[in-house]
Amino acid sequence: MKVHLVDGTYELFRAYYAMPSSQNATGIEVAATRGLCRSLITLLREPGVTHVACAFDHVIESFRNDLFAGYKTSEGIEPELWAQFPLAERATRALGIVTWSMVEFEADDALATAAARFTTDPRVTQIVICSPDKDLTQCVQQARVVTWDRMRGNVLDEAGVREKFGVAPASIPDYLALVGDSADGIPGIPRWGAKSSAALLAHFGQIEHIPEDANRWPVQPRGAAALCASLNERRSDAALYKRLAILRSDVPLVESLDDLQWQGADRALLTQLCEEIEDPGLLERVGRFRE
Repeated sequence: MKVHLVDGTYELFRAYYAMPSSQNATGIEVAATRGLCRSLITLLREPGVTHVACAFDHVIESFRNDLFAGYKTSEGIEPELWAQFPLAERATRALGIVTWSMVEFEADDALATAAARFTTDPRVTQIVICSPDKDLTQCVQQARVVTWDRMRGNVLDEAGVREKFGVAPASIPDYLALVGDSADGIPGIPRWGAKSSAALLAHFGQIEHIPEDANRWPVQPRGAAALCASLNERRSDAALYKRLAILRSDVPLVESLDDLQWQGADRALLTQLCEEIEDPGLLERVGRFRE
């Protein structure tokens, strides 16, 4: 069997910016929730989709904000989008999908935990993480754990991660620590770009293994001396940024693999939701309800 793990936060963001604004009779913005539902129903109708879970950032802030003041926050998120997070979580539950609402941890941590846990089950042939988020590529294991950008149809296995970023999946946190990740508020190390970071990490694997003397580097990217000096001045910063980028695999998820098997939507909950978001056509699209 395949296990599909959905980045609900990404799906809701994508729907919000893809769908034209629409409010229900009470003036509540609901377009992104409609778009999310339709996207997930499409996934559920795909051949081979049997075990599914979806994770949301119930709050944007997490334990990482305690580690670094510059880490991403909810500041700047459109109020009409932010207000739909609780509605979106209700929607996925109404669709019968196991839903993880993260508070202390992030949605990515829940997905990483599930990928690490369920890939050890001999019944599982593949874990498919449904997200284009580069953070999640650190979870990739050969072709057994992959990421899938559903909008573009791109699947990244281990070879794909190496081709795209120039490093192995295990080195993605190091890569993000050096290059930076504006989406998460990780500034990166000055002078270090994608090419130089990939070149050094492809050889050394981890930031900690990069020598403090550039003369000991077997590869010499442009401006090697300046790169080395910049990193040496900010080794502690790089270690912190790497810690921020490493996804946790110890989120206390209570569901078993069997719990993730999709049994169909909850007719009563989905009917109520469809009335609230004024989209009765969703009921016909689902096609399968729990007994």
